[in-house]
Formats: sequence, C-alpha cells, structure tokens
Amino acid sequence: MAFMNGEVMLVILIVIGLVGRSPIIATAASILLVLKLTSLERFFPTVERRGLELGLLFLTISVLVPFANEKVTWKDITPLFTTVIGVLALAGGALATYMNGKGLDVLRTEPHIIVGLVIGSILGIVFLRGIPVGPLMAAGITAFLMKVYEWFGGRW
Repeated sequence: MAFMNGEVMLVILIVIGLVGRSPIIATAASILLVLKLTSLERFFPTVERRGLELGLLFLTISVLVPFANEKVTWKDITPLFTTVIGVLALAGGALATYMNGKGLDVLRTEPHIIVGLVIGSILGIVFLRGIPVGPLMAAGITAFLMKVYEWFGGRW
C-alpha cells in the first residue's frame, strides 16, 4: 500500500493543479509520476537537491531578460531611488524575497503542506478572483501566519 501511496498523492496533485489552474503543479507532479512509474526514482535525490536551484536559476534569467534586451535602461532605474513608488517597489521586492525564503524553509521542513497551499490557491482563485503564482509565496505567507500563531501562544 505504501508503494501506491506516493503515486496516488501525485495523481491527486495533478488533479488539484488542473482544477486550480496551476499548470506548474500539475506538470511537476506529472513528471515525478512518470519518473516513479518508469523506475527512475534514483533521480529523486538529485531533483530534490538541485531542482529548486535550477528552477530559481531559470526564474532569475526570465526576470533579467528585460535588462539583456535593453527594455530596461538606467533612465528607468533612477526613479526607483527618487520616488515614493520606486522606494515602495524596492521595499516590496525585498519583503517578497524574504517571505519566499521563509516559505522555502517551511516547504523543506513541512513538505506535506503543499496540498493545503494548492487547495488554498484554488479557493483564492474561485472566491477572491486571485491569480495562482506558485507555492513559494503561499508558503512564505504561511510561514508568517505560523509565526503570528506562535506569538499568540500557539503550539504545533
């Protein structure tokens, strides 16, 4: 039964990803399911150890493309330090990356919460008309909520 448990969980994540309009979750779970069903599980430790780094590398590359193709110039950067909205954007970016780091810590220590994050994203899409951007920020917000819970005397 333990053999089927991982496969069933991956199928459930695929369905949740499809229903929740989160193709990244559905695709990731599908790839892992294919690796599992084709007995390529020996790659799991490598994917677990290096997959996040590779994903962050590609994410960073995609964010830096406007600099490379000169859509962002020094003229565009100067107002970041001289206007209120620019300073707020800098603060927002710094806070978001900090929260993502805390989310990464939570995902590493509590990987089972991914299902809750995905279902929560589905609820946000349906009831709040939100846009799914991925589990890392959701985990960062969860880390913040966990800390608030602890501040008020909550225990896990």
